[in-house]
Amino acid sequence: MSELDAVKSANDAYAAQFTKGDLPRPPARRFAVITCMDARIDPAKALGLEEGDANVFRNAGGIATDDALRSLVISRMLLGTQEAFVIGHTDCGMVSFTNDQLRDRLRDELGADAGHVDFEPFPDVHGSVAASVRRLRESDLVPDDYRITGFVYDVKTGRIEEVPA
Repeated sequence: MSELDAVKSANDAYAAQFTKGDLPRPPARRFAVITCMDARIDPAKALGLEEGDANVFRNAGGIATDDALRSLVISRMLLGTQEAFVIGHTDCGMVSFTNDQLRDRLRDELGADAGHVDFEPFPDVHGSVAASVRRLRESDLVPDDYRITGFVYDVKTGRIEEVPA
């Protein structure tokens, strides 16, 4: 069975038992999460979330990119969230390359020029989380009373550690 077939089959089983179609649009717990796309992190399980509890935004590195900021503004202004958590993680792949290395690989393998793309690698997960928290706090699009806290998730233990920003 292909992965596509497996995903469709799993969704059929999920949909057959689905009972949460009447959840309201605003997240019940009134918070948002920005975290990494790493497959070892399941934000729902790690944070005790159910469908409808929180807005979760994922990207490579869990970075407060322009798109993450856009999503957070929508989450706050239109869905009523009152705080956000930025969650990086140990053993993150974003510390394993530089922009030039990835650009060279894209050029060599695809013939693509990615010179204009900042893939936003970073040398330190704690520093990246702190920088993302500061960026969000300093944005004119996020009010001063919107709470933003950073964490690093340990992929070996499943625990989160608060990061001072």
